[in-house]
Amino acid sequence: MHVKNGDTVVVISGKDKGKKGKVLKVLPKENKVIVEGLNMTTKHVKAQGANQQGGRITKEGPMNASKVMYYCSKDKTGVRVGHKFLDNGSKVRICKKCGEVLD
Repeated sequence: MHVKNGDTVVVISGKDKGKKGKVLKVLPKENKVIVEGLNMTTKHVKAQGANQQGGRITKEGPMNASKVMYYCSKDKTGVRVGHKFLDNGSKVRICKKCGEVLD
């Protein structure tokens, strides 16, 4: 996938278009990501015993990975991610706009 846990991304389509957030979790088998503070969903929970109260909980829901782009702090915009092999044989991610190494 083009994003990893901890990356800052910008949403390019949907109800949260233009918003930035940090990737909390990547689900590669489903091609989805969970971004901090975006795509909030409401879940109704029932009280479990005397110590846990019931009610509504809002939490981040998964969104398709194609709806997010990596946010380059140097370019201050969403950018495409490329891959490059270094001299020592390691593979790194690079910003397609400025060529900066992301990893």
